[in-house]
Amino acid sequence: MFTDHDIQQIERAEASGLTPVVFVHGLWLLPSSWNRWAEVFAAAGYSPVLPGWPDDPETVTAANEHPEVLADKTVGLVADHFAALIGELSRKPVVVGHSFGGLLAQILAGRGLSAATVAIDPAPFKGVLPLPISSLRAAAPVLTNPANWHRAVPLTFEQFRFSFANAVDEVEAKQLYETFAVPAPGAPLFQAAAANLNPWSETKVDSTAAHRGPLLIVSGEKDNTVPWAIANASYKKQARNEHAVTEIVEIPGRGHSLTIDSGWREVCDTALAFVQRFA
Repeated sequence: MFTDHDIQQIERAEASGLTPVVFVHGLWLLPSSWNRWAEVFAAAGYSPVLPGWPDDPETVTAANEHPEVLADKTVGLVADHFAALIGELSRKPVVVGHSFGGLLAQILAGRGLSAATVAIDPAPFKGVLPLPISSLRAAAPVLTNPANWHRAVPLTFEQFRFSFANAVDEVEAKQLYETFAVPAPGAPLFQAAAANLNPWSETKVDSTAAHRGPLLIVSGEKDNTVPWAIANASYKKQARNEHAVTEIVEIPGRGHSLTIDSGWREVCDTALAFVQRFA
């Protein structure tokens, strides 16, 4: 079930005796997108764990050369994969996720698997109703072709520029695209789009669970993919939880690439400060 990379991550965390922090990437990225964050959290006394989604290639080059291995990964499949991985840890971890990783982080928190959770520009869960035009445009490369459910879909640079890198200059946008962008499974976007019509949607989150734990939602002010309307609607649903702290913060001037672009450290420090309060 787990790759050698995943097993090594788990073994290192177990050997450290420190609180693990599991980082969950979203669509069009790989675990390596968290490398700089891992260094910061390790320096702060945590043990970072950077697992992939099932069958994630180790490198961006490999992912772009063999996109077929990324296809057919549903939200439920990936959530169960991370739940099984967390089950291998002897200490309940912190979970930090971005985009669809932010949705997955909330699913895991609702299952009582997280000591504290940070969801950064999280994809909407079932019951989150706002659907801004910019979000539809960002998802269009996948949703305009029903056959993409079973495919891994790459973004062109122009599509990546709009959905991820709209808040950085052209030079940095190209550097981010070349360094981080990989094809993404189409299934999760179709699942999110149909979530509020499907009573059995895998994007369902148990936001009121007594064991959910503290949760921070981070929103980039200029995010086209997950604008404030979506992030705030997610927060309002999560804030109904009577058993745990729920907070939201907006990072000024930032787009969906806020975890990987030149301003990543501000977002990382915001997440770390929240985690240090509770774990």
